Amino acid sequence: MNGYLDESDFVLVEEGFTPRDLLENLLVEPCHTGEQGAFFVADLGDVVRRHLRFHQALPRVTTFFPVKCNSSRGVLGLLAELGAGFACATKTEIAQVRSIGVPAEKIFYSNPCKQVAHIKYAASHGVQLMTFDNEVELNKVARSHPHARMLLGIAADFNPSPHPSVTFGATLMSCQRLLEMAKEQAVEVVGISFHLGSHCLDPQAFAQAVAEAQLVFEMGTELGYRMHVLDIGGGFPGPEDTRARFEETAAAINSALDLYFPEGCGVEVVARPGRYYVTSAFTFAASVTAKEELPPGQPGSEGRWHSRTGLPVARFLPGMKQHGSISPLQKPCPDHPSYSSSLRGPPGPAEDRIADGLELPELQVGDWLIFEDMGAYTITAASPLGECPQPRISYAMSRVAWETVQLFQGKPSRAEEERESACTPLSCGRESAETLCMAPAVPAASII
Repeated sequence: MNGYLDESDFVLVEEGFTPRDLLENLLVEPCHTGEQGAFFVADLGDVVRRHLRFHQALPRVTTFFPVKCNSSRGVLGLLAELGAGFACATKTEIAQVRSIGVPAEKIFYSNPCKQVAHIKYAASHGVQLMTFDNEVELNKVARSHPHARMLLGIAADFNPSPHPSVTFGATLMSCQRLLEMAKEQAVEVVGISFHLGSHCLDPQAFAQAVAEAQLVFEMGTELGYRMHVLDIGGGFPGPEDTRARFEETAAAINSALDLYFPEGCGVEVVARPGRYYVTSAFTFAASVTAKEELPPGQPGSEGRWHSRTGLPVARFLPGMKQHGSISPLQKPCPDHPSYSSSLRGPPGPAEDRIADGLELPELQVGDWLIFEDMGAYTITAASPLGECPQPRISYAMSRVAWETVQLFQGKPSRAEEERESACTPLSCGRESAETLCMAPAVPAASII
């Protein structure tokens, strides 16, 4: 294997475990006291399943994972082992993936609005693939990175809205002129890029974007460019219960590719799935640090109980509000009443509001709350002043998933006696090194 990830980087567990199972094990251990900070549990096997499912549904598409979606070491190492590339938005992200050994040709500098210093950093580290969608970006790259391989980003927002957001991407009307300007400045344009984003709910929007990309391919070909890369961006559904929508989206993409870029035409198709890969893989745990009872009808009160959680900083809260369910660690007794409750982060800015109107049992200080589907856009770097420590992440993977990763790299499966000798009890002494015994492995395809 390439050495991006090994068994010391995660807990090896039985097939069929859930992140909640591991989380409960961690919280009952003696070393987890009331002062234990908030933390994540990550099922790397879920990422493996999604990678295999993606390539089964879209066999012609190569993936570049957007690092800003989840920059945790375990996710980056695993996806590097699986052969994925990485879409980076800054030189910090480029440095991060380069530091674990990812080659420059596996990096796509996908930010449509780049700082000149970051462009020069990419150039000095051999990163060539990047995008532009306007004259200013084109000029910056032409001056700072003469060996860049550029994708022209086209607008792909087909959802009418009375309040449209600021979007990136050139219109079809401006593409001809931008390609001509690139030719004048000897900038190599190798293909087209678009990005629908997580707001996209219509699978046919991908098909329409592919059709428009084919028109711009023809423009570039007529100007003498060798157009051979199509980037279909992101916007793939994330949570597990959206599998049917993902399959519908994949079917629409495959049909469009067959029509406009048939197999054998020499075009490499890439995508940037983010939420799809990691949303359901991460579960977050935070404890209640304070509570108060608010009389009904009090201004600013949407519920009886107003609790604050042991979250590091409010910057984690937007992801919590966007993603899955919130529940107490212990299942409530059916005989105990539930109350309309509000959750808050640390005192401070308005962003400390997590949720209102939740039906929860009466919580006590020290009780733990579980946030599911927390893998996307919730992992952030620490603040420069050290006020935002990154919550600890405990990684886990079943042996079936781990052997699938090894088989993916062409490494034979471990012998049964080696499997038995590797099993040791789970301990809280290390973040991710110990293992749990599991049943004999099943065929790798069964984890999809």
